[in-house]
Amino acid sequence: MVGVRSRGTIITVLGLTQIMAWGSSYYLPAVIAPAVAADTGWPLAWVVGGLSLGLLVAGLISPRVGSSIERRGGRNALAFSAVCIGVGQLGLAAAPNLAAYIAAWLVVGLGMGAGLYDAAFATLGRRYGTSARSAITTLTLFGGLASTICWPISALLMGELGWRGTCLIYAAVQLLLALPLYLLVVPREMPRSARTEPRQTAKAAPVGNSSLPIMILLATTLTLAAVISSTLSVHLLTILQASGLALAAAVGLGALVGPAQVAARAIEMVIARYHHPIWTKFASVSFVAIGVSALWLGMPVVPVALGFYGAGIGLESIARGTLPLALFGSSGYAKLMGRLAMPSLIAQAAAPSVGALLMEWTGAHGTLAVLSGLAMFNVGLACSLGWLLMRRRGGLLQPQ
Repeated sequence: MVGVRSRGTIITVLGLTQIMAWGSSYYLPAVIAPAVAADTGWPLAWVVGGLSLGLLVAGLISPRVGSSIERRGGRNALAFSAVCIGVGQLGLAAAPNLAAYIAAWLVVGLGMGAGLYDAAFATLGRRYGTSARSAITTLTLFGGLASTICWPISALLMGELGWRGTCLIYAAVQLLLALPLYLLVVPREMPRSARTEPRQTAKAAPVGNSSLPIMILLATTLTLAAVISSTLSVHLLTILQASGLALAAAVGLGALVGPAQVAARAIEMVIARYHHPIWTKFASVSFVAIGVSALWLGMPVVPVALGFYGAGIGLESIARGTLPLALFGSSGYAKLMGRLAMPSLIAQAAAPSVGALLMEWTGAHGTLAVLSGLAMFNVGLACSLGWLLMRRRGGLLQPQ
């Protein structure tokens, strides 16, 4: 019976399918885009821009996805995600022209909106209520391995099958592996109106959905974090090369970001029970600010700077899922995650292009200066959020 799947089985399956989903969508253009442009003659900016348009679609549909998960659980939304990413990959593989290629990315974008972190977090929050924090943290450990696993696989497939064959393989992964796993393992949920709301314990102490200042601060700091990470995910190697590093050295140093993410998430998983998620958020924005500012100042500690930056964005993924749960409770959590995802995903869609303009106008140093300023401002936002929460609670925030 699907309904008796254990918590560990559900989290493991969601973790594995997150790796598949990220590798089949967000992380794919980094590997195949140059080959697509060379093979077809399509402008590289448009080839890469397909992902940006997909992220825009993901942001636009995320509130509806969150509402659907809130009402019925995540099984249908996640299955829909696998179908869309799989069909979109088939479209990419068969695309005869640039218009068809872009259209295929729009379909993939539907899948990203319905199946990446925010939807998976919402699924866990909907099912496990205020006890979902450890499940969300564990899930991010899987997700942190997506680029580490999928980039080499994509490169291998590219060498053997070309970019169209690679897209066909990822389509098969989604339709023949991820989709059945969702349908067989993710439990059906009773409609929200027909089930008992997840019990709020005193430990959860949600602040309530009516707290508009807290909601605005939370949405803004999550969106700024997404802007910084999305910009650097595209332009980091170029920035490192502009500092005088050879491409091989830049790639080697850039590879430190992934392990730093996973290490920070593993540490957080061990110590999470001892602190409120606001401290995870504060650590994440502080580490990102330290890392980006060290790169901007030209300090001769590039590996350390990238380690701080990687740890920061690793913790940010956890804070993105656990902080809203701690602040607002599990009732309405899935719907809230959909709303919070919308500005972040839209910002992620625009950030690489804006970053490219910054690189052109101000160079790598100027771009780092802007990102450092945004990172420091985000520290201030996180501090303001923590201060407001402690003022409302009348003291230090307790572990969740």
